[in-house]
Amino acid sequence: MIDKLYVLDIIDKKLSGTDKFLVDLKISSDNRINVAIDGDNGINIDDCIELSRAIENSLDRDAEDFELNVASAGLDSPLKLKRQYKKNVGQDLTVTTFDGETKEGLLVDADDDRIVLKIAGTKKNASEQIEFAYADIKTAKIVIKF
Repeated sequence: MIDKLYVLDIIDKKLSGTDKFLVDLKISSDNRINVAIDGDNGINIDDCIELSRAIENSLDRDAEDFELNVASAGLDSPLKLKRQYKKNVGQDLTVTTFDGETKEGLLVDADDDRIVLKIAGTKKNASEQIEFAYADIKTAKIVIKF
């Protein structure tokens, strides 16, 4: 089986000094390697190809066969890292807590401890800002609007 720490080291070296960062790395028992990356200024196909080549060129197919998939963390993927929240300030999010509460609003702030959502008001209720500690967030997704 391919060593996850070895692949992680390859990724860290390749992304170091860039605005790109690792969101997720999974290696299955049958050597399927799935890498999700993001960037402070987004990700394009060339970023994925470049990282894929770096990983593939560092692994030995003669020693172990593997399948490699490098992709951007898509808009429909939940946010996982504080860095993703910070980069998405100004976007609408749907946040679900471990208590089962779901709120949708504008992400107005994100720091190392918590996020702040501005919930739109109604005719009866004024808008409000709600803070969520990262530890309380089960999932958070960007609201896609067309």
